[in-house]
Amino acid sequence: MRRGGGFARQQPFLLQQNWHDPMKFTRNHALSLLALGSAAALAAGVSARAPKAGAMPIPAIAAPHISIDTMKTVTRELSSDAYEGRGPTTPGEDKTVAYIIQRFKAAGLNPGNKGSWVQEVPTVEITAENPSGLHIMAGGKMLDFAFGADYVAGSYRVTPRTELKDAPLVFVGYGINAPELGWNDYAGIDMKGKIAVILVNDPDYDAKDEVGLFKGKRMTYYGRWTYKFEEAARQGAAGALIVHDTFPAAYGWQVVNSSWTGPQLFIQSADDGMSNTQANGWMQKGTAEAILKAGGQDLAQLSAAARHKGFKPVPLEAKASFSFDNAIKRAVSRNVVGILPGKKRPDEYVLYTSHWDHLGRCTPDATGDDICNGAVDNATGIGALVAIAEANKAAGAADRSQVFLAVTLEESGLLGSKYYAENPIYPLAKTVGGVNMDALSPGSASRDLQVTGGDKSELTLFLKATMKAMGLYQTPEDHSERGHYYRSDHFSMAKLGVPMFAVGRGSDWVVGGKAAGEAYGEHYVTHQYHQPSDEYDPNWDWTGPAQDAALYYRLGRALAMSTAWPNWHKGDEFRAIRDKSRAGK
Repeated sequence: MRRGGGFARQQPFLLQQNWHDPMKFTRNHALSLLALGSAAALAAGVSARAPKAGAMPIPAIAAPHISIDTMKTVTRELSSDAYEGRGPTTPGEDKTVAYIIQRFKAAGLNPGNKGSWVQEVPTVEITAENPSGLHIMAGGKMLDFAFGADYVAGSYRVTPRTELKDAPLVFVGYGINAPELGWNDYAGIDMKGKIAVILVNDPDYDAKDEVGLFKGKRMTYYGRWTYKFEEAARQGAAGALIVHDTFPAAYGWQVVNSSWTGPQLFIQSADDGMSNTQANGWMQKGTAEAILKAGGQDLAQLSAAARHKGFKPVPLEAKASFSFDNAIKRAVSRNVVGILPGKKRPDEYVLYTSHWDHLGRCTPDATGDDICNGAVDNATGIGALVAIAEANKAAGAADRSQVFLAVTLEESGLLGSKYYAENPIYPLAKTVGGVNMDALSPGSASRDLQVTGGDKSELTLFLKATMKAMGLYQTPEDHSERGHYYRSDHFSMAKLGVPMFAVGRGSDWVVGGKAAGEAYGEHYVTHQYHQPSDEYDPNWDWTGPAQDAALYYRLGRALAMSTAWPNWHKGDEFRAIRDKSRAGK
C-alpha cells in the first residue's frame, strides 16, 4: 500500500511499503532465510537462478549478505535528536554529511566527485510576502479573490518583486504539448504577456483502467503540476494558474495552501530563474468558475472539450492583476557521492540513490517535541544505501562502475537529485540506469512488490528475473492516478532519460497477512509521516527492510554485470530524450 503527496516539503511519496502471508514462523528463521535473499526461501527454503528474459540477457546475481546491523546503526544514528531532523543548510546537515562520508569510507567506496565526497548544490529560498488579492476584470465587472483562501502564487524568479497587471487569461485545457501524441493545448496562440489557466491531471484521469492516449487512470508526467508550469514557461506565458479540483489532484486545497504560503526552495541558476514565468500558482475551482462565468464562459463545458484531441486554447474575456514581494536567501547544500569502479567497463555507470534530508525542526507535537527525526523517511534509505555498498564491496568489483548517491533536498522538491541530473558527475549518456530507495518500512518481509509508474521501460525484464529469483509476485500499484512515479528522486534521473527502478514491498506480509501490512501503512501515514513521532524504535522488525535491500542490491548488481542498455518503451514520455542522449546529440 503506497502513500504520498504532490508537494515539496509537505509530502514526498513513500517509496516502500509492507509485506505478508498467514504462515507462522520465528523471526530468527526469517532472518536466516533472508540471508539467502529469497522470499521463495521464506516459503520453501529454496532459491532460484535468474533466467534470461526476452532478447535481453539478464545476469544471474548471487544472493547478497545484507548487514541488518549496518541498517539499524545508520538509521538509529541519523534519526537521533543530535541531527535535529537533518534539515538542509543547518548544523544538522554538517553532521549528516560527515557521518555518511564516514560510513562510505568504511564500506570501501572511493570519493565520487574528482577526489571529493560531496557535490555542492547551490540553492535559493524565495518567500512571497505582502501578497495582494487576485483582481479580475471580466465582463465589465471587477472580481476580487483573497490570497490563501481563493488563490496562491509565487515566483521561481530571483527578483525582489513580482507584479502582473491586466494580463489576459487564456484557458489552455490541461496545458499539454505532446508532439509524440499529436496533442498541443497551446496550438495557434502566442502566450506572451498572458496567463495560462490550466486543468490539473491529464485528460483521461477518471478512466476505469490504464488504457488510453494518456494511459487511462495512470497519471503521466503531463498530468503533474510541475510539468504544467514548465510548459507554460516554454510557451512564453507571463504566468500560470492551475485550477484545483480535489479528485484529479488527489489532495485538498489545504495542501496547496500550506505548500505555497511559506518559503520555496529552488536550485540557483545562471539566469536567476528568468526562463520561468513571472508567477505560478493555483486557484480554487469555485474561483475559476466565477471568473469564467463573468466572462461568458462555462468551466465545465470547456473542461469537457479539453479532454478531446484537437482542442484549441480559448482566450477568456478576463484580465488579471496581482503582486507580491520576494524575500530571497541563498545557501549551499550537499549531495554525498561514493563509487565502486567497474573492472571491465568503468566508464559505464549504475546509480543507487537515496535522500538524506528531512524536515529539521517542525511544528511541536503534544509533548513539545519539535524535531522531525525522519527515521523511516529516510534514515532507513541511507541505512540501506550503506549496507548495499558494503555488500557490493564484499562481492568484488562489478563490470560497470556503481555510484552511491545520497542526495539532499528531496523534501523541498527533489532538488538534490535534480541538481545531479542537470550537472552529472558521470555522463547520463553513459549511465545505464539505477535504483532509488525512499522510506523502507519496518516490519515483516513480503511475498509481493509494487512497481511505481507501471511498465515504463526495459528495466521490467531485469525486475521479472529478480522477482523470479526471489520468489516474489507483483501486485497492482495503489492509486496509480496520483502519479507517485513523479514524486521521488528517481524521477529527476528519468526526466533526463535515465531509466530508474521505483519499486518496493507490497502489503502481502509473511507475518500477519495483508491486514498487518495495510494496518502498518495506515498507522504510519496517520501518526508518524512528517511528524516528530517518526523516530527509531529498537523493537522494529528488520526482516522487511533487509528484503528491500536485497532486492535493490540484485537489481543494481544485475545492471552493473550486464552488457545491456535498457531503454524506455516506445511511446513513453522519456524515450525521446534517452535516444537523443545515447546518440550524443
